[in-house]
Amino acid sequence: MEQELIAVEEKNNSRKSRMAAKEDRNSEKSQSIYDLPGVGAATAEKLMAVGYSDLMSIAVATPAEIIDATGMGDALAKKLIAVARSSLEMGFESGDDLLKRRDSVIKIKTASSALNQLLGGGFETGAITECFGEFGSGKTQIAHTLSVMSQNISEDAVAVYIDTENTFRPERINQFAKGAGLDPDKVLKNIQVARAYNSDHQMLLVEKIDDLIKKKGLNVKLVVVDSLTAHFRAEFIGRGTLADRQQKLNRHMHALLKLADTHNLCVYVTNQVMAKPDMFFGDPTQAIGGHIVAHASTYRIYLRKGKKGTRVAKLIDSPSMPEGEAGFYVDTDGIKDVE
Repeated sequence: MEQELIAVEEKNNSRKSRMAAKEDRNSEKSQSIYDLPGVGAATAEKLMAVGYSDLMSIAVATPAEIIDATGMGDALAKKLIAVARSSLEMGFESGDDLLKRRDSVIKIKTASSALNQLLGGGFETGAITECFGEFGSGKTQIAHTLSVMSQNISEDAVAVYIDTENTFRPERINQFAKGAGLDPDKVLKNIQVARAYNSDHQMLLVEKIDDLIKKKGLNVKLVVVDSLTAHFRAEFIGRGTLADRQQKLNRHMHALLKLADTHNLCVYVTNQVMAKPDMFFGDPTQAIGGHIVAHASTYRIYLRKGKKGTRVAKLIDSPSMPEGEAGFYVDTDGIKDVE
C-alpha cells in the first residue's frame, strides 16, 4: 500500500513538473515575436531586419512603421501592436515605482563642478540634452569631454559619435583623456564614430545604434549628434519646405528619445543658431528647429562666450532643475571651472 502511494505521488510530481515546464515554454514563447498573429518566418525576418527584434520594439511602433517594414495590411499591423502591448502589460505604474526606476539613472560628470551642479550632478542618461549657441561657444568641446568622461561609468562603456560637420578630432580626445587620467588608446577604441553625409544618412545611423547594442553587445552609454540640424538646415530651404523638415526632424528626435529611454543612455545633441532680425532689444540668438527640438529635448542649455575666453552655460529648460548659469573655460586637457 505504501509503495502504491509513493508511486502515485511520484506520478503527480512528474505531471506537475511537465505542467511547469509547459508553462515556462509558453511564457518564453509569449516573449517572442513569432507568437504574434500573422508573423511567420518570412515576416519575422523582415521585422528583425529593421530592428523589431522583440515585443517592446513592436509595442512602441506605429502601424505605419510596421506596414512599411512588412507590407501587411493596416488591420493586421494594429492587431500585431495591440497583442504585443497586452503581452507586456503596458499601462500605468505608481509614482513610487517610477522613483525606484530613477535609481538606475547615471550622471556623466565633466571636470567642471559648476556645469555638473547646473544639471543636478551631470549629464543624465535616459534623456536628451541639447546645447545650442554660436560657433566657438564650446558645444563640440563638451561633446568631446562627454565622450571621454562617459567611460568612467564602466570599463566597457562605449560612446557613439555621429559627426555631421567634420568636427570630431581624435587628437582632442587624447588630450582630454590624459587630463582625466585615462588611457587615450583605450578611450579612442571605445568611441564609435560615424560621419553622416545627409539627413537620411544621419537618421539611419541612429537606427543602427540598436544593432551595436543588441547584435554586437556594446555597452553604449552616450550618443552624440554634432550637429543635429546642420543637414536639415542645408537640405530644406525656404518656407515651402519647412513643414516637411519639421516632420522629419520630429521623427529623428523621437528616435533618439526612444533610444535614450530603452537603453538608459545619455543623448547629447548640439544645435546651430540664427539671429532674429526683428529683435531690437536683448539677445537675438535663437536655436534652429523651433518648438519641435525644444519640446523633445529633456534639458536645454544655451552656450555663449564670456569674458577673457570663458564660456557661460545657461540652463533654460529642465524637468527638475531651476534655471541658472555656470561659467567654465576650455583648456588643453579639458573643461575647467572659472577660478
